[in-house]
Amino acid sequence: MAHLSFRVDLATGGRLGPGKRRLLQLIDDLGSISAAGRSMGMSYRRAWLLVEEVNGAFREPLVEKAPGGSGGGGAALTSAGRDVLAWLADIDTRAQAAAAASLKRLDALAAAKPDSASRK
Repeated sequence: MAHLSFRVDLATGGRLGPGKRRLLQLIDDLGSISAAGRSMGMSYRRAWLLVEEVNGAFREPLVEKAPGGSGGGGAALTSAGRDVLAWLADIDTRAQAAAAASLKRLDALAAAKPDSASRK
């Protein structure tokens, strides 16, 4: 079934799309930037740079990092980070509902396409 995916372009120039949203959710779930990155198939450095980018796009950081070391580090979403995830989920729910009929029509049209084998 067709579905929407969206990216929010902030007035400050920051961007939040499905990848960053998923990274934030995984950091919240797993308590670690490296574990979240691994779960998404990306390097720790890439995940860390995305977190820095997201944190820099807001007045308050969305992810709070604890330094590593012998006891290990970690990361957690701040209250602002949880708010942002909730707002993105709300936008997603509303957009999916608003677009449901049109997405259904797109699916119907896509399903109506004859396959290449039947044209021979």
